Amino acid sequence: MHQLFRLVLGQKDLSRAGDLFSLDDSEIEDSLTEALEQIKIISSSSDYQTNNNDQAVVEICITRITAAIRETESIEKHAKALVGLWDSCLEHNLRPFGKDEDTPHAKIASDIMSCILQNYNRPPVMALAIPIAVKFLHRGNKELCRNMSNYLSLAAITKADLLADHTEVIVKSILQV
Repeated sequence: MHQLFRLVLGQKDLSRAGDLFSLDDSEIEDSLTEALEQIKIISSSSDYQTNNNDQAVVEICITRITAAIRETESIEKHAKALVGLWDSCLEHNLRPFGKDEDTPHAKIASDIMSCILQNYNRPPVMALAIPIAVKFLHRGNKELCRNMSNYLSLAAITKADLLADHTEVIVKSILQV
C-alpha cells in the first residue's frame, strides 16, 4: 500500500488525509484494493458509529479511491474489494437518524454504490454487484433505495439477465415504495 495511505489509514490521521489528493492517480492505483480492505476493517470497528475522526478519514479516503478508480478506469481490478466494503455496510444500521441525516455506513454505501453502478455497462462488475445491490432495497433507507432503483434500471437496459434471479425482490421493493 502507498505509504501515505498506510499513514492515513493506519494512524487514522485526518490531518494528512487531504494530502492523498496531491498524489497522481497512477501512483496510488496499485494500492486501492488494500486501502479498501483497511477501510472495511476501520468501518467495522465497534466505535466507528461514534468516532467522527475515523468517519472523516474513511470518507476522504473513499472519495480519493473512487476518483482514482474512475480516472484510471480500473473498476474491474478493484471491483471485488469495492463490493466487499459495500456488502459490509449491510451489517450495520442504514436507516437515517433524522431528516436527511444518513448513518456513517449509509454514507459509505452511497459513495460505493455510485462508483460501482456507474459501470452498469461492464458485465463482470455487475455480476459481482447486483446480488449485493438488491439487498439494499429493503434496508429502510429510502434515498439509497431510490438511487439503487435508478442504477438497477440502467443495468437492466444493458444486461437484463443479471437481474433475472432478483426480479421478485426488485418487484417487492417497488410495491413497498
